[in-house]
Amino acid sequence: MRQRSLIAITAALAAGALTLTACGSRDSGDKGSDSGNGGGTTVVIGVDAPLTGDLSALGLGIKNSADLAAKQANKKSYVKGVTFKIEALDDQAQPSSGQSNASKFVSEKEVLGVVGPLNSSVAQSMQKVFDDAKLVEVSPANTNPALTQGDNWQTSKARPYKSYFRTATTDAIQGPFAAQYVYNKAKRTKVFVIDDKKTYGAGLAATFTDEFKKLGGKVVGTEHINPDTKDFSAVATKVKNSGAQVVYYGGEYPQAGPLSKQIKAAGAKIPLVGGDGIYADDFIKLGGASAKGDLATSVGAPVETLPSAKEFVANYKAGGYSEAYGAYGGYSYDSTWSIIEAVKKVVDDNGGKLPSDARAKITEAMQNVSFDGVTGKVSFDEYGDATNKQLTVYSVENGAWKAVESGTYNGS
Repeated sequence: MRQRSLIAITAALAAGALTLTACGSRDSGDKGSDSGNGGGTTVVIGVDAPLTGDLSALGLGIKNSADLAAKQANKKSYVKGVTFKIEALDDQAQPSSGQSNASKFVSEKEVLGVVGPLNSSVAQSMQKVFDDAKLVEVSPANTNPALTQGDNWQTSKARPYKSYFRTATTDAIQGPFAAQYVYNKAKRTKVFVIDDKKTYGAGLAATFTDEFKKLGGKVVGTEHINPDTKDFSAVATKVKNSGAQVVYYGGEYPQAGPLSKQIKAAGAKIPLVGGDGIYADDFIKLGGASAKGDLATSVGAPVETLPSAKEFVANYKAGGYSEAYGAYGGYSYDSTWSIIEAVKKVVDDNGGKLPSDARAKITEAMQNVSFDGVTGKVSFDEYGDATNKQLTVYSVENGAWKAVESGTYNGS
């Protein structure tokens, strides 16, 4: 156990945070247009995300950013003889819908890679479908460690599916990173831990709790909520009576915002802290004025602060998308571009055309993909996890998310 801070601070954070709110929605079967490069072969990259419903603010940003990557590849004629198109399907954040979408993508022979999903629970329902078909999947947002390292990842890591990759770092890092900030920097030693019982939320809460205890912190209460309800008055009262100095919530913003508001209304004037699932402008809208001082961790550094992201931000704006790119925009672009890089490798190795076993070859090529992306260096380790482990803490200030500190979790 280490009692001192293990967070390596990066330099010069910009004061502004990402604008995450996305308005409206588009049809679930939306196919992005391409710029055309005169190629004779069309490669479809599937996108699976919640395009409608509570989490559409994040899902639409994923879809749009993938669309932008395909358009940029076509504009540059990046893979000679190949035109890329996006086909986006709506999973509504439901595992059953994700599984149906996976089967649809597999049935379409021109689909040679899939970007998504947003939710780890949805990914669990899709992985085997894709793996059986040797169809590569790259998620910009999944953070549950079991997806790449197996259910027993804490004791014996074993990669369950070779076709699954992700550009976002995992909760094995994000939870402890948050715990170190809360304990060492925010100086909060008593926490009340709440989760929504879903794959992402429960897993994130567990990794936070383990690290917080190692650091010497005390968990003064735990609770599981029903994500389908909006009345959290009972748990808010428990938080107030527990003497907690902070609440850690494992879950997503549709529940986190009202939960934060009701905890404060109950008399517990303490911050709520969560992961990337609450890092959205909609959290602030739902939490109201009482959200001030609440904290969230999210993957990577703020996109606007990265020199590598300037072109992405400019091109996204020029693209005229009606929704913001959101928390996972840069990662979605990089996930899509990693598939494009793998396609290029396979085409180049096969005399300038796609082989008959293109899906298997692309999945194999993905393991060695490496390039300088929007979010920094993009490459994958032996489990399919991103080698980029950077995270950022954000705080709600003046009605917006403000970046507080970026760094990497070094382990303990």
